[in-house]
Amino acid sequence: MIEQIEDASQFNGYPLKDIFSIRILSLLGAYGCKYPFARFYRQINEGGNITAILSLLDKDITVSYAEFADTDEIAQFVSVIGYDSVLCSELPIYGSCESGAIMKNEKTVEVQNSALSVNEYPNLFELFSFIGYDKNSFEAWYVDINHRIRHGFAKAFTLEFDNEIVSSAIFSSIYNGSAILTAVQTKPELRGMGYASALVSSVCSDFGGTIYLMRESGKNESFYEKLGFKNTGIWRIYK
Repeated sequence: MIEQIEDASQFNGYPLKDIFSIRILSLLGAYGCKYPFARFYRQINEGGNITAILSLLDKDITVSYAEFADTDEIAQFVSVIGYDSVLCSELPIYGSCESGAIMKNEKTVEVQNSALSVNEYPNLFELFSFIGYDKNSFEAWYVDINHRIRHGFAKAFTLEFDNEIVSSAIFSSIYNGSAILTAVQTKPELRGMGYASALVSSVCSDFGGTIYLMRESGKNESFYEKLGFKNTGIWRIYK
């Protein structure tokens, strides 16, 4: 059975810690259950155990499911409520699917660059422009990321030289000693000079917990491996 939760405590007892559950629980921590655009669900079995948790932010769904979850029921449920995308490890959903590697880091390799400084409170408009979110609305992105940062469930960083951004990174989800790393980027003409390595190693070392990321298939594997990340699974986005 899948049911919408009305209180965060209804996720208590969910046994799995993975990149998907961190994303869901961070979103729940940031928004709670009071906003109509952010809804949360759980699947429970006949014994009353939670076998899956789901979040719906606008039309984007994230699913984390544990052993013995009924994946057919989950697939049918997300199809009925409708979605623009479903992020998970794997579900029997028909349609287009993108995939890549999940990487995890619990021990960062430190890279030093004393000529540069990490800005932990960057101008979000400048960061948005630097990352180049062409398909996203700045206003919608700003409202969401600013809300998450203010409530301690996200963090944005830039590496700067002469007050100009040379590299970026965002912890888009933070929850209970774990974070999800996104938006790692360096100014095109400065790539290959170690700026992204210095930034990622600095923010991961300072965080001191478990860092996850979603890597595109066939891209940047050696870059992240040199910083202590290891492949741990596969992510899929159904659209």
